[in-house]
Formats: sequence, C-alpha cells, structure tokens
Amino acid sequence: MENLNHQQPLIFSHVAAQGKPQHMSAEKNGCPFCDYKDKENIVTETDDFMWVLNKYATLENTLQTIIIETRDHDADMTNYSRQYNRELMRFSINCWQQVKNDPKYRSVLFYKNHGPQSGGSLQHAHMQVVGLEELDGEENLISENFEGIEVLTKNQLLINFSTEPVMGFLEINVSVPAKVDAELNVLADAVQDTVQFILNEYYRGRCDSFNLFFYERAERLIAKITPRFVTSPYFVGYKLSQTFTNKHLYGIRDEFRDYLRTKH
Repeated sequence: MENLNHQQPLIFSHVAAQGKPQHMSAEKNGCPFCDYKDKENIVTETDDFMWVLNKYATLENTLQTIIIETRDHDADMTNYSRQYNRELMRFSINCWQQVKNDPKYRSVLFYKNHGPQSGGSLQHAHMQVVGLEELDGEENLISENFEGIEVLTKNQLLINFSTEPVMGFLEINVSVPAKVDAELNVLADAVQDTVQFILNEYYRGRCDSFNLFFYERAERLIAKITPRFVTSPYFVGYKLSQTFTNKHLYGIRDEFRDYLRTKH
C-alpha cells in the first residue's frame, strides 16, 4: 500500500538557477563572496561576517540566505582562531533563530557545505539558513539518528557516532544544552575540533569534504558533522543508509579521542 504520509520534495527552479555557479572551479572567474557587491541583499553584517539573501533562490516557497563567514577567500573553519570561530557560531545561530521565530516558516534548515563532495558550488567559506514555508525539513528524522557510540562526555558536552545515521557512513553528533549561552563556546570549539579531525586525520587525511547540520531537539543544540565521499547508490536509489560495524566505529572513536586529547 502506498504511503500517503511520505515527505514531499523541495521544488527546484531551473529558471532561477540560470547563471548560478555550478561547481567549485567556478571561482576561477571571480568569487562573489570576496567583494560582495549586492548591497541590496544584505540582511545583517559585522566587521567579519555577512548575512545575505541568496542571489540564486532556486527553491520554491522558501527563504534562502547565506552567511559569508570571512572576507578571506582561503580561510575556513579549520584555521579560524578559537575566538573568531566562537563569534561566527554565535552570529550564525542568531541568524538561524531569527528565521525560526518568523511564523511564516514551518521549519528552518541551517547547514554548511565544505569541499567538492559536499554539494556546494563555491569554495569561499559560507553557511546557509533556509526557511521552508510548507515543509517540515526534519519530518523524516528520528531521535535514534542522534544517538550511538559515545565518544566524549565532558560536563554538558556530548559527542557520539550515529549507529542509525541519516545517510552514513560516519555521522558525528556534537551537542550542548540549547538554552545555556556559555555552552555556545563549547559547541563552537568541539565542532572546529571535529572538522579538523575529519579533514586532517580521518581516512588517513584523504577526506576533503564534509557537511555540517544544526538542529534543536529535546532541549539540546546539536551539530551533526558528516564526512562526504561519493553518495552510496543504496541511499540514492532506495533511501537505505549505511554505517560501519560497531568494531570499526570503536576504532575511529579511539582515534578521535586521541586527537581530542591533543587539543586540550
């Protein structure tokens, strides 16, 4: 029997996408984020960060916005200073919350693409906040997607590996209490450490891409960091997620724990 309650897809407008950069190498012709010229699209800016409307709003019934993380084209989360990354986290979460507080949107997605396998089209470091007017973007997620093998518990910080991932193979969940302001610095540091591990240590340094997603669930603020490679056909064709054996996940956990010890 057909499932009448299945998630509806986002509708992509090919007309709106005309002229949109299609891949990382598009920046050879100039990076639009280095010297941002579309002043009419700026929502908020500080000395370091800029929140702007997406010039290529390709999804119907949405608000698509971009957070330009830095004015330095070659900088990214792996080499920001601790303080800079903390300020970026606060700025970005505030942008996300502003859209979440608008009753026009049924749900609001907050995520980051990094690297050629991540689904991003520009190298210059940025995040995206997308308000969905009609869809619940988290409808298909379950609590088990954020549970699994414990990596670290330190005060109110929790880090684990999903044993029931959204897509797989490795999904690292970093979470802190959602309403405790001081914990935002803890979250920012842990996310930065995780990203550095993924790009420099995981898979012997051969992973060059990741996705970062943010959620609020069960009164916790959760960042899910997923190393990206070519997407499995099991997921593309059948929505079947995959993960490693627990034995292998424990091995990665031990490597990650060793790496975290070097950071503190």
